[in-house]
Amino acid sequence: MKRRDFVKTGAAAGLGAGLTYLNFPVFGKDAPSNKIVVGVMGVNSRGNWLAQLAAKQPNAAVAYICDVEDGAVAKGLKALSGAQSKTPTVEKDIRKLLQRKDFDALMVATPDHWHAPAGIMAAAAGKHVYVEKPCAHNPREGELLVAAGAKYGRHIQMGNQRRSWPNMQQAAAEIKAGAIGEVYYGRAWYVNNRKPIGVGKKVPVPATLNWDLWQGPAPRRDFQDNIVHYDWHWRWHWGTSETCNNATHELDCLRWMMNLGLPTKVTAAGGRYAYPPDDWETPDTQTVNFEFEGGKSVTWEGRSCHPFTLEGSGRGFAVFGSKGALYCNGSDAYKIMDNDNKLIKEVKQQDPPTRNVTNTVSPAGEYLDGLHIRNFFDTIRGDARLNAEISEGYRSTLLCLLANISQRTGRVLHTDPANGHILADDAAMKLWSRDYEKGWAPKV
Repeated sequence: MKRRDFVKTGAAAGLGAGLTYLNFPVFGKDAPSNKIVVGVMGVNSRGNWLAQLAAKQPNAAVAYICDVEDGAVAKGLKALSGAQSKTPTVEKDIRKLLQRKDFDALMVATPDHWHAPAGIMAAAAGKHVYVEKPCAHNPREGELLVAAGAKYGRHIQMGNQRRSWPNMQQAAAEIKAGAIGEVYYGRAWYVNNRKPIGVGKKVPVPATLNWDLWQGPAPRRDFQDNIVHYDWHWRWHWGTSETCNNATHELDCLRWMMNLGLPTKVTAAGGRYAYPPDDWETPDTQTVNFEFEGGKSVTWEGRSCHPFTLEGSGRGFAVFGSKGALYCNGSDAYKIMDNDNKLIKEVKQQDPPTRNVTNTVSPAGEYLDGLHIRNFFDTIRGDARLNAEISEGYRSTLLCLLANISQRTGRVLHTDPANGHILADDAAMKLWSRDYEKGWAPKV
């Protein structure tokens, strides 16, 4: 289906009488009618990188950047000055930005507590959504985000980029074709050398930061000097632990390649072990085991504060089957071994050949990250299908969120494989959602 046809059918199918899919460019009447015009929310770090990649895609432009901190805005404008000829408009309040009708999609790279609420608001405003992992701060938000895409007829893609990498697609096809026999176990890992974050001091909010908008949907907290820009990751109030920060990628690959749905049992163990007590609340050392129907299981190991690699890499995954195993070192490369540990096949990453797989901005590089964005844009045009619908992104995120719930409650979770809901444990199900600041609760 071409984009002009999608415009006609999409509005009728999903937007309802009150919304119309508008596609006129913001950079002049002579711009091509199928140009993808986007806004980017959150441009300090990963979002800065995504904005540049979006601007470099064929027939695409970044018309707006949305950030609540002046330094991040300046970084975003500087980065885009080298990626496109037109300077984007700055809008700090996402609610005001989404009132504009002259852009097609919102890319969300904010702190985690904003991901799903922003995506839901954008879909309701008629925008397609590219949201960084994790797609939700809690399971209920993920359910609502999936529902929003369906209700409003919008494409929503999570930043699980490996679904668009050519060699990972080939690896998935080989496993499904029986290259390693019947698969039954997957193992994934991530390690880093993060430093302590200390005990934050309550200080006046910097004049460069809109702290109220930064908090957005989250109930209000006092500002401290060790939250913005990065160390919110390790606070349950805003962040989602190293599981959602990084395990999402490898667990998504294992779900994909092992043809897994949702688990029947989740067991997490670990804690904040590496440094003396500080404001870091989530585990820095953790193992999680997921059991699935059909006699399959997956294990993830995370060490945020100890860089000793596993299998020679700081991140990666392995799939084990009745006839052998497939190993990936975190890049777009893999090896297949037989049951005697003999190398049967090796596929190397072509472009670029080497990357720092634990780089916090882009472990993949421009080419591979760009493939996922291009797939999103081509799908909006009607020339492709998403390599990973948001329903798939949510399922992989849900594994990580269930790991967090198991960790926080100290309980083994028994779950319904149809929807991931926790069975016979009201205390654990209380963490299925969260409290919101008055007036900010996401709705579909």
